[in-house]
Amino acid sequence: MMLREFLDFFRSNKNDFYWEATDEPHASRRKQILAKYPQIKKLMGHDPRISIQLTIMVFVQLCMSYLVRNMSWMEIIFLSYVVGGTLNHSLSLGLHEVAHNLAFGAHRPFANRLIGFFANLPLGVPASITFRKYHLDHHKYQGDELIDVDLPTKIEGILFSSTIGKFVFIVLQPLFYCLRPVIVLPKKMTFLEILNWTIQVVFDCIIFYSFGIKSLAYLWLGTLLGLGLHPIAGHFIAEHYVFIKGFETYSYYGPLNLITFNVGYHNEHHDFPNIPGYRLPEVKKIAPEFYDNLPCHHSWIKVLYDFITCTEMGPYARVKRKTKYTREWAKASDRQSMLDSKTN
Repeated sequence: MMLREFLDFFRSNKNDFYWEATDEPHASRRKQILAKYPQIKKLMGHDPRISIQLTIMVFVQLCMSYLVRNMSWMEIIFLSYVVGGTLNHSLSLGLHEVAHNLAFGAHRPFANRLIGFFANLPLGVPASITFRKYHLDHHKYQGDELIDVDLPTKIEGILFSSTIGKFVFIVLQPLFYCLRPVIVLPKKMTFLEILNWTIQVVFDCIIFYSFGIKSLAYLWLGTLLGLGLHPIAGHFIAEHYVFIKGFETYSYYGPLNLITFNVGYHNEHHDFPNIPGYRLPEVKKIAPEFYDNLPCHHSWIKVLYDFITCTEMGPYARVKRKTKYTREWAKASDRQSMLDSKTN
């Protein structure tokens, strides 16, 4: 009996995703909010504080990479988790802001790409352009089984639904986050992606040549550890994993929003992706009746704990929708041109 209870601890109660036939909730809520509170439009646009924060964090990481060059490996691992992991994860969320053109505005797209290249440097791996290419689809086609590559795959659900499996899933989250899109839905590499790769490789070589392998390892480990089993990484799970049936997006209202561009205000962000993170709390203040009754989180650490220990949680705990599109359509970089060519 005790052995059976022990084994049950490692099993999951779920063996499939939550399938919905309805549309994602954000477009309709956006229309309702704007109809009642048109002044929210004034919050839209760009915010110069984004580029300022990104610049400060990049220079802090450059200073740290210099300071750790002669430290022991144990000290480097510790600092990579505590300092580098925090800053690199925050930088990755800055790339999220930049992906929406919120640093310099939609009218200056290349300026946003440039600050994205710059903010990408301490992460050690090129991510800015590829992330944007897939992330915008996550907003427009949320839950689509083919296009939304933020969704775990069936094989992830099979392999990582046990308690131990979910722990491994969290630890390896940065690998899934980076590799899943290009494996599940490979798209043609663009010039900007090649430029992103070139700049990043040159930067990594400069760090290695100037400061040594320990400095470069500090940056790489900061990304690997910071996006894995780290308090800030709780946002990966908190945002869209179904903790309460009937709700597929959750906001987090806690102190870590201060260093993560308010990414915790995730319902607000999906409702208004063209409002900078710094201003998202204003959305909730203006339209509280649309958000106060939605389930939310107050601790990303608790989110990670509940995800790992609750048998109802796991990679399967996501809402999926049957796709309406072909794979050719999903992989296309410019879908509007495909529409135009078919109608001409």
